Amino acid sequence: MPQPQVPQCPAALARILRVAPLVPLSLSLTAFCRHIGKRHPGLFRRLGEHSRARFVLNPVDLPIMLCLAPNGGAPTLRALRGDCEGEARISGPFAALLGLVHGAYDGDALFFSRDLVIEGDTGAVLALRNAVDDAELDLSQEIAALSGPFSRIILQTAAFAERRTGVSLARPEEDWAW
Repeated sequence: MPQPQVPQCPAALARILRVAPLVPLSLSLTAFCRHIGKRHPGLFRRLGEHSRARFVLNPVDLPIMLCLAPNGGAPTLRALRGDCEGEARISGPFAALLGLVHGAYDGDALFFSRDLVIEGDTGAVLALRNAVDDAELDLSQEIAALSGPFSRIILQTAAFAERRTGVSLARPEEDWAW
């Protein structure tokens, strides 16, 4: 089955991130990661010996980098405009990185098509990939779980944005047609 074309990140998001204050964004991303860790406790345990590695996530079409430090289950996720040091770096279009989280894209296909570049400790990257795949994350559902009475609106908005942009904002439905 051919790999779908990776959509472009909306230019408006890149413009916003050029001027947005990154400290509140980093605090929010860290709180969100910790929420995910509580809902999926095996996610960070599955990293094993790499649970203290630092991962640089470089969405090449955005003016920021994300630095993920699992910290043995007390993760931090910082947004930076400069470079970040880490044991491993994963670079690619923002839509590809989100699609990997949601299982919408095959990481091997993205790597061999050069849409995704891996640098540094490939064992750590493989451990992260396996942990994320095993958790079957759906970031829209995770945000909705934090949104209380607004959860339905969050899910509808995410579905609308996904249809408009082609960026995977939720885990695709399983096709049980076999």
